[in-house]
Amino acid sequence: MKASAPAKTNAARLLDSLKITYELRVYEVDPEDLTAISVARKIGLPPEQVFKTLLTQTNDGAHLFAVIPGDAELDLKKLAKAAGVKKIELASLKDVEPLTGYVRGGVTVMGARKPFPAFADETIELFDVISVSAGLRGLQLILSPADYLRAAEATLADLTKAAVHE
Repeated sequence: MKASAPAKTNAARLLDSLKITYELRVYEVDPEDLTAISVARKIGLPPEQVFKTLLTQTNDGAHLFAVIPGDAELDLKKLAKAAGVKKIELASLKDVEPLTGYVRGGVTVMGARKPFPAFADETIELFDVISVSAGLRGLQLILSPADYLRAAEATLADLTKAAVHE
């Protein structure tokens, strides 16, 4: 017997409207651990294939999305360079939901309240499929990187800090 299908999110509706194939994958949410690495473990994908969406703010007050691998750290200088701005920082957590319509742990570029420019880390193209939040905690979208980039209208760039090898 199949579990009941989760409600369609704005992100899923956007993909439907673009005739993009995707899979919705449900996972159990731990409010104490909303990391992409935890989500990756729960949905059975390597963390580098589960992309997290971060809301950032430029020095002139504009907002941008940065989409990076779950096991990586955003390099703000690289994002600023890709976006052609002087300085950028992570948006305040209190601003995330009012600006995007999504709660922390459920932020996605697709179907966000405001269509902020999106930048995706170039490693997104290394995979057959990737996972991003469907717009709700506990629900991930699995789709091809090319389809995601098209739906999110994202610009590819090198956005992550170099891995530190011990």
